[in-house]
Amino acid sequence: MTGDTSPDESPDLEQKPPFEPREGVPPVIDTPEALQAYCSALAAGTGPVALDAERASGYRYDQRAYLVQVRREGAGTALIDPIPFTDLLPLQAAIGDAEWILHAATQDLPCLAELGLRPTLLFDTELAGRLLGRERVSLAALTASELHEVIEKGHGATDWSVRPLSEAQLRYAALDVELLIELRDAMDAALVEADKRTMAAQEFAALLSFQPRERGEDEWRRTSGIHKVRKPRQLAAVRELWRSRDELARERDVAVGRLLPDASIVVAAQAEVTSKNALRELKGFNGRGAHRYLSRWWAALDRARTLPESECPGPPPRPDGPPQPRLWADRDPVAFARLTAARGSLSEIADNLALPVENLMTPDTVRRLCWAPPDPVTEESVRTFLADSGARDWQVEACLPALMTALTEAEHSEVTDQ
Repeated sequence: MTGDTSPDESPDLEQKPPFEPREGVPPVIDTPEALQAYCSALAAGTGPVALDAERASGYRYDQRAYLVQVRREGAGTALIDPIPFTDLLPLQAAIGDAEWILHAATQDLPCLAELGLRPTLLFDTELAGRLLGRERVSLAALTASELHEVIEKGHGATDWSVRPLSEAQLRYAALDVELLIELRDAMDAALVEADKRTMAAQEFAALLSFQPRERGEDEWRRTSGIHKVRKPRQLAAVRELWRSRDELARERDVAVGRLLPDASIVVAAQAEVTSKNALRELKGFNGRGAHRYLSRWWAALDRARTLPESECPGPPPRPDGPPQPRLWADRDPVAFARLTAARGSLSEIADNLALPVENLMTPDTVRRLCWAPPDPVTEESVRTFLADSGARDWQVEACLPALMTALTEAEHSEVTDQ
């Protein structure tokens, strides 16, 4: 197996100059005429299509794309500003059934879908790196290890919603797709050599139906540090502050953390202040919007303070699924034995296949199976359980014998002990 290499670890790459866009940095496409011209070139191009998108995470509320990068042999690289357009359906038509190449597809698929861009065939270079057991799977790391090229990065966390975009930002964006086609080909060859092309194809196919997690009514319970908050009245304060912040962030299209950090919400909830001035002076209540929107935050806390006790939230409802594994030994020793055996066996299989164990079988699926196995435990019932949980065929075939052993031997041990 080829080891992962970074530019600072390889003597050959230390002296190599950073890779530059071969045709230079292309002009930004922001008119229908320019878009149509590139789409005509794209449709006439050959081979797969490399895509990427830049969002303004940490600056804006939503996760929309503020720049879309595209490259195809025969068409070159395009930097498309999606803001002037209602959608990018002409681009979708030009791509047709061609394979998409993305790096870390789950990050970009949702925002591209908002523009009408959806793949019918996909290759994810980051996921390919994980399946190949590469220790480092960032785009720069894989470009170095697989293509021996150095890509300078550094603008990913900038505010892509600001116009005009700088020359440095545009150069960074172009480099995200400049070598993606060559990287795809190199990794595809490595997958074939490692006899992992079939598993990769199944993983890529599963990405076509990827949907981001939906926000629920209790999304406020995901506030970082909320585990420190115990009292119902304090939980009500977290809820009211979170909702007020979310509403303001949506209205102004600003990232929630730029208005009021989660840590400040927890501090204010625990302090149980009784006046706006006390909130202003509260140590740890800070952030860019903490004092600017002080009246809004105080109104949220006042609502929580005057809420009837019966309307204050209690502890979170029990999750739909098994308890934390650390509790299994006391609650259900047999289930704990199943999980221990399954984890050990799957770890060995993952090592033999040279891939992360979480890519072999999702930990949640393993926990659910070991906590409440199908009755009766048969190869058919376990196979059905895994398939219904989203496991791919290659995962089922690789894991089924070990899981059957873990499930049945634990049950047998219980009978013997009795």
